[in-house]
Amino acid sequence: MRRHIIVVIIAAIIVAIALGITFYVIRARRVHAGDPPPPALAKLVPDAKPKTIPAVAFTNAKGERLSLATFHGQHVLLNLWATWCGPCVQELPALARLAHALPGLTVVAVSEGQDSAPATSAFLKAHGAGALATYRDSDHAFLAAMGAFGLPLSALIGPDGRERARAIGPAHWDDPAAIAWLKATIAPPAHPAS
Repeated sequence: MRRHIIVVIIAAIIVAIALGITFYVIRARRVHAGDPPPPALAKLVPDAKPKTIPAVAFTNAKGERLSLATFHGQHVLLNLWATWCGPCVQELPALARLAHALPGLTVVAVSEGQDSAPATSAFLKAHGAGALATYRDSDHAFLAAMGAFGLPLSALIGPDGRERARAIGPAHWDDPAAIAWLKATIAPPAHPAS
């Protein structure tokens, strides 16, 4: 009987320790707005002084001219890519998965090239990113306006149209830590209870 009580006490201690460790890990993984980007987004550099993105026209799949003002009031991840850019093509599926996992973030992946809208749409589908809307910048106006020297280039843009962070090169947009960080970053600020 005494041995049974000791075994129960030891089991209770082990369960308490396991629960404590689990709680600590979950709490440590919680992401807060203002935290630096996780390693999956190591290339994403937050801007201490968000700047306005130049008004650049690009087209959608129907050939309609748009600008980032079209998305005013939304959190936007602008991604400039090209079919000839290997790292761009590799990150396209991750961008599509991010768009699905985080509907509060509008992913605007703009192709920098001369391909037609149908060819660009077909390319996206063929490379696991058919869920992304087809946007094209055949004039390369974004490249000039953003001062881009390479692709892919991504910019996290706030609802006010100002650039909050920029990544030059590919990132692991669909990594769980990246999604958690982006979710915390775009979340509205918490208001203290009165």
